[in-house]
Amino acid sequence: MLEVFGVCMKALGNRERSIRVYLPKGYEAGRKKYPVVYMHDGQNVFEDEGAFGGVSLNLKKYLDDSGTEVIVVTIDRHPDFDGRVNETCPWVNGDNTIKLLGEPSELGGEGDAYLSFIVDELKPLIDQKYRTDANQSAMAGISLGGLITVYAACKYPQIFSRIAAFSSGFYRNQREIEEFIKGSDLSPIEYAYMDWGTKEGGNPETWQGFIDSNQAVAEILKKKVRNFTYEVVQEGEHHYFLFKNRVPGVIASIFGESRDEN
Repeated sequence: MLEVFGVCMKALGNRERSIRVYLPKGYEAGRKKYPVVYMHDGQNVFEDEGAFGGVSLNLKKYLDDSGTEVIVVTIDRHPDFDGRVNETCPWVNGDNTIKLLGEPSELGGEGDAYLSFIVDELKPLIDQKYRTDANQSAMAGISLGGLITVYAACKYPQIFSRIAAFSSGFYRNQREIEEFIKGSDLSPIEYAYMDWGTKEGGNPETWQGFIDSNQAVAEILKKKVRNFTYEVVQEGEHHYFLFKNRVPGVIASIFGESRDEN
C-alpha cells in the first residue's frame, strides 16, 4: 500500500515536496512496529508512472511479492536538476567535478539543510503517523542519493545505522566526503553496502574516473565499518533499467541477515 502526502520543508525555506510511504502487507490489520528505510528521488522508487525517464525501481511490487516487512519512506526529488544537486551535495561541487563533467560547477551546499529536514521534521512525523520502530532506521540512495546517504551515516550514525549507496556521485564532493568519513565515528553503523558499475559516468573517457571515485570511498569505509560490503557491477551503466534489477533486493534485506565482507 502506498500513501502520498505533501510537506513543507522548513529547513529549506518552506519548499513543498511530496512524501511517498510504502506500508507492508498486513500493516492495517496488525499492531506490529516496522523498521523504516528512507530513500531519495521518490518519484523513481515505487512505480513507473510519474518516474523521471519513465522507469522506476518498481520497489512496491518487489516488496509486495517478497512479503518484506519494512516501511519505506521516500522524498520526491527537486523538480529541477540544479535543485536536486544543491540538496544532495553537502558541499559546493569541487575540482573533481571538472574531470568527470568537463566543466566546473558551483552547485551544491544544501545537504546539511536537506538532512535536517529528514531528521528534525520528517522522521518525527513518520514515527508519529505510522507504527515504526523508531530505533531502526536505514537510508539508501542512488547516484547523488548515494552521496547524501553516506554523508548522513557519518553525521547521524546513531539514527541511520544501516545504509546502502548505489552508483554514488561522490565525485562532486570527492575530497570533502573522503575527509569527512575519515574523521567520523562510524562505530554505531551496523551495516553498509555500496556498489557501482564499470560503465558509468557518461562515456568511456570518464568510466574510470567514476570507478576510482567510488573505490576510494569504499576503501575508507572498509576500514571504518565492521560490516561493510561492496560490489563492482561488470558492464553496469548509470540507468534505472539496470538499477531496478539490483537495488530492490538490497532494500528488502537491509534489516536482514548480515552479508559477508569483501
